[in-house]
Amino acid sequence: MKKFIYCFSAVLLITATGCKKDFLNINQNPNSPTESSISPDLILPRALAATASRMATSYGDEAGWMGYWARSGTYGPNTEPESYNITTTFEATEWSGWYDILNDYNIMEVKATAGEQDFYRGIAKIMKSIGFMYLVDQYNNVPYSKAFDLSGNILPAYDKGQDIYADLFKQLDTAVSLIKNADVSKNPGLEEADIMFGGDAAMWVKFANTQHLKLALRESQVSGFAGSAEVAKIIANGGGFLQSGETASVQPGYTIDNGKQNPFWDSYKQAYTGDVADQFNRANNYVLNTFIATGDVRYQYFFSPAASPLNGKDYYGYNYGEVIPNTDPKAANSSDVAGPGLAKSPTQPQWVITSVESLFLQAEAAERGWITTATSLSLYNAAVEESFIWLGVTNDVTTADDYLASGEAIVDWAGATNKVNLIVTQKYLAMVGVNNFEAWADYRRLGVPNVPLSLSPSRGTNKIPLRLKYPQDEFNYNNANVSAEGDPNPQTSGIFWDN
Repeated sequence: MKKFIYCFSAVLLITATGCKKDFLNINQNPNSPTESSISPDLILPRALAATASRMATSYGDEAGWMGYWARSGTYGPNTEPESYNITTTFEATEWSGWYDILNDYNIMEVKATAGEQDFYRGIAKIMKSIGFMYLVDQYNNVPYSKAFDLSGNILPAYDKGQDIYADLFKQLDTAVSLIKNADVSKNPGLEEADIMFGGDAAMWVKFANTQHLKLALRESQVSGFAGSAEVAKIIANGGGFLQSGETASVQPGYTIDNGKQNPFWDSYKQAYTGDVADQFNRANNYVLNTFIATGDVRYQYFFSPAASPLNGKDYYGYNYGEVIPNTDPKAANSSDVAGPGLAKSPTQPQWVITSVESLFLQAEAAERGWITTATSLSLYNAAVEESFIWLGVTNDVTTADDYLASGEAIVDWAGATNKVNLIVTQKYLAMVGVNNFEAWADYRRLGVPNVPLSLSPSRGTNKIPLRLKYPQDEFNYNNANVSAEGDPNPQTSGIFWDN
């Protein structure tokens, strides 16, 4: 019987290397793997690289929904996402892809537990919290507690999204304790295998705390959620959060070769052959015009000038879902989504959680009274400045400070009546192409910003989706359990933290 969440053969079930070969496969000879050949140090680099790649390159549709990106004039309508009429085949690889990655981390955790390798065990728990967050944030209820019990639960039932989040908080607390108290000598190969922090325990604790804070803020609108108490637990461990210059990113040794380039560069900038990688995604007029109208130069770093500008328009975008006449500018006449602040090099590290996002999370938590060690204003200013620094804006801090002092309503702290919304709006502007998924989560959570709806003639009365539909494979292979969820409607049934 085929297990419903994985696309594996008998070999892959043993190795958990997933459904795609790449330069980080964990076995030297994938045709003859053995159980003893798999150890945490072999699993970790592949799993970290796969996680970073999925986070950075899988959410182009969400970028369209959020007013970041739009379809170029070279292409016709992309009806399903542009009409918001989501089916069971839409982004189905979100389900299989995340469970494939999570299976790797789960095997790593099992191996690390058996070998008393607590550092690896802690890393596995942290990274599993990210994968399950993405699954819950897209589907709400998903298999969790029995998801990897191949012998006893080949067709596992679903856990409630809120229950999963509650357990992820506990898993992160445990992970921090494991890493802080780990005997590094019992974790062989850690420095080389850890392609994110090189075995730096302090950085892993900061990363775990930042992920914990993100989960807590997801629940900010849930009645009865004790956000201040949850964040107090994070602060009590003394590890802090990711700060300026502390972007969590992976570097497995990206190089200019087939399947080995930085995934963002490879997907949106340039193929290893030198060909243009992406002629579909282009700047969305909503965010592009917002930057220009408020004197914010960051659009020149999120987007590239047109390769062949028309009528002096170096930066040219489109409206999401619009019918584009054949006479309109094409891909070469418009701005790509891999500007010089994002796509710096085919060999650059791939970000997972940036210092920018972390500072905005802290600013919101401080404004909510959950963090009292720094003011929300100081964290807000630091987050905006960090965005300019991270992008490589010329005279970064001075330019950021001029923008902060510009008096523009979109950035003016003193004039803002709802400072949480101001913080999240600036976070939205800082996450263009960096974390499209985070913008979609904040939009559902707070309704910020008020992005325009698709212009697709097929949209009807549809709104930006609140979730995805369960994938068709679930109905094919785990019908009883998925049917018990009632086939929720993406237009009306939100994630638990959005109800």
